[in-house]
Amino acid sequence: MSDVSPYWIPCNYAKGKWVPDNKRPLYSGFRCKQWLSSMWACRMMQRTDFAYEQLRWQPKDCQMEEFEGSKFLRRMQNKTLAFVGDSLGRQQYQSMMCMVSGGVETNDVEDVGKEYGLIVAGGSARPNGWAYRFSSTNTTILYYWSASLCDVEPIDVNNPKTDYAMHLDRPPAFLRQFLHKFDVLVLNTGHHWNRGKLNANRWVMHVGGVPNTDRKLAVIWAAKNLTIRSVVSWVDSQLPKHPGLKVFFRTISPRHFFGGEWNTGGSCDNTKPMSVGKEILEEESSDPVTASAVKGTRVKLLDITGPSQLRDEGHISRYSLTAKPGMQDCLHWCLPGVPDTWNEMLFAQI
Repeated sequence: MSDVSPYWIPCNYAKGKWVPDNKRPLYSGFRCKQWLSSMWACRMMQRTDFAYEQLRWQPKDCQMEEFEGSKFLRRMQNKTLAFVGDSLGRQQYQSMMCMVSGGVETNDVEDVGKEYGLIVAGGSARPNGWAYRFSSTNTTILYYWSASLCDVEPIDVNNPKTDYAMHLDRPPAFLRQFLHKFDVLVLNTGHHWNRGKLNANRWVMHVGGVPNTDRKLAVIWAAKNLTIRSVVSWVDSQLPKHPGLKVFFRTISPRHFFGGEWNTGGSCDNTKPMSVGKEILEEESSDPVTASAVKGTRVKLLDITGPSQLRDEGHISRYSLTAKPGMQDCLHWCLPGVPDTWNEMLFAQI
């Protein structure tokens, strides 16, 4: 007989299957207007099938704790949850706000963005993020937009057309400044790592404080890998100073463009749930880059890639608020939808 309690075996939440559940969704896509961007609320669009809302992820070898907003707030009493990453991190943040509030308008929240410098800067359309505090339990949930998860700063602050130094080996200033205030941190990056985005943003790769001259790193995926390893290693080095902090790196959210890319007619028109498969049986993560970056560190993997891969019908697709035909969005998800499961996995691990 083994003397190790079975409860101590960590669960591989990424292994399992999607099962129909008529208790879903966890909130209404019509009603969560306080937190949910209308461009992601597929109930407000011309979409007519909502079977994608009725699925629950069931891990193979363990039970996943059922999410309850009140239970989440009690567990996070006097604590702060921070999401730092790209627009898919923003989807996860909005999903969490809807899940915690039950998608019902609440006066129990206070905007505390100012405490984190999250205010609309001159000339900006929106702040770099949001922070709200649920007064009843003093629980703060915030999101900070950092598409590349590395430090980006203007090369010439006096020139409005300046290029930006993208320091591959330096974490975002926001993390360095506020890490001590977080109790749970969820990081993600991935889809902004392409030549088009770097050129459009006028980002110039820097390493060691100077422009990059290493030709190997000029390859985008190599630069991304270096950044992921750098930020994980930096956070890991800070954890001894913050013993209560739990850090998760969320694996990449899969895209489902068929027959082309986002700008060459790629589409994701399937509406039938689980038509690409119901189950993930592999032990290894479907995002080996992130998995290997966190290996041997105290940063945990929030492994959502495999389960999300099976859900090509859950994207915004060709639906939009304007109903004009145009490019399909096979990257972002309908909410309520797949990102709610990412938060259930997170809840089960905090």
